[in-house]
Amino acid sequence: MENFSEVMALFLSVDNFLAIAVGVIVGVVVGAIPGLTATMAVALALPFTFSMEPVTAILLLVGIYKGGMYGGSITAILIRTPGSPASACTLLDGYPMAQQGKAKKALKTALYSSVVADMISNVALIFFASYLAKIALNFGPPEYFWLICFSLTIIVSVSGDSVIKGLIGASLGIIVSTVGLDAVYGTQRLTFDDYNLMDRVSFIPLLIGLFAIPEVIEFYTSKVAPHIRTAVSGASLTWKEFKGLLKTIVRGSLIGVIIGAIPGTGATSAAFISYSEAKRTSPRKANFGKGEIEGVAAAESGNNGVAGATLIPLLSLGIPGDVITAIILGAFMIHGLTPGPVLFQENLTLVYALFCGIMVSSFVLVFVGNAAIRYFSIIADIPKTILLPIVLMFCIYGAYAVNNSTFDIGLMLVFGIMGFIFNRTGIAAAPFLIGFILGPMFEDNLRRTILISKGDLSIFVRGPITWVFILLTVASLLFAIRRYWMSRKEAMA
Repeated sequence: MENFSEVMALFLSVDNFLAIAVGVIVGVVVGAIPGLTATMAVALALPFTFSMEPVTAILLLVGIYKGGMYGGSITAILIRTPGSPASACTLLDGYPMAQQGKAKKALKTALYSSVVADMISNVALIFFASYLAKIALNFGPPEYFWLICFSLTIIVSVSGDSVIKGLIGASLGIIVSTVGLDAVYGTQRLTFDDYNLMDRVSFIPLLIGLFAIPEVIEFYTSKVAPHIRTAVSGASLTWKEFKGLLKTIVRGSLIGVIIGAIPGTGATSAAFISYSEAKRTSPRKANFGKGEIEGVAAAESGNNGVAGATLIPLLSLGIPGDVITAIILGAFMIHGLTPGPVLFQENLTLVYALFCGIMVSSFVLVFVGNAAIRYFSIIADIPKTILLPIVLMFCIYGAYAVNNSTFDIGLMLVFGIMGFIFNRTGIAAAPFLIGFILGPMFEDNLRRTILISKGDLSIFVRGPITWVFILLTVASLLFAIRRYWMSRKEAMA
């Protein structure tokens, strides 16, 4: 309180408010364009911050980050093309809702879930930064290994009607994730002597191919012309519906905060874990994947809950929580600031000015998000004969823009055909994506743990954190097996 006037003097600046507004707008727009990510936008914006004041510069980058986290859900819901990796989970129920004429409700649910999660994440950042950072600091390879094991159990929850097909999809995802150079020995694996594959399969071409291209193929191979709809003209989200979703949103936000506070995990994992927990506890679990509003709320609250929490290890320990916060760390360094305990001692006023700006960014997201829904939703009313060629053009551009490589365009098409086959055979794409994301993390932490312990397996049960995740993994598996047998009995009855 004694520094309150100094904090307000530093924060209450037109430049700061403009930086927040511009950052959120740029983030939403870039996040909504398939193939362009918030990471790319933050990296491109960094050079423009050199001449700015430190608070203004960092708030601009944080605004882009937060806007990008939400923006990816817009095209995920409207045209089944996730604008960012974290929004891949949102389309599982968001796109079916759009097909049912409930796109407006899905978009509003995504927006308000994102805003609430963002605010909870910000509060966690302000009040629990040091405490959560200390917990995250205790995570070593064994703890990460069991965290990934627990995360992998959600494959059962997103496998659709067939767990066997879900496991097949997840196995294929893990196999694809092993392509590239071995992390320990540097030998080539499944690269077929092609240097383009040595740095593993690019995530953005895979993501675009798996979800967007099958829609294009389906349209041009379908004998029946699909119904052209005015998808955003339906009913909006009611206050009663929002109150019913609050429990799911808060739970997803807390999951996002915990995952975000652990460096290196990411918003995609948080979204799928939140989605899995929502499905596990929901009385309407059978409707998940078919247009369940609770699924949209869970996915968006999970991935947006990460946004503020990733700044916890950055500000408290100087450890970036993900790629974007690594770029923001660069912004701190450029302006002569060193994140960590020293930052709180020497620049406390600046830290609290940043906290004020981060809270304001959540309110700005409400207005920008509503405007984005109004204008971006126009694309859902475009006839598919016009829309899909435009989508294909953006897909090709998005795949190429990552590495400026035509090889990635071919990669996108390959995964597009795979996604089309998945749709026709009833294999859910979500388990494949989870296997691809978590496969390298599982392998790396398993091998690092064994190397550190020199083969002593007792390291896997070395402390309370490992036991917590072991028990969670076992409980999740037992619950999944029980649910599977109950569904089998109901089907046979």
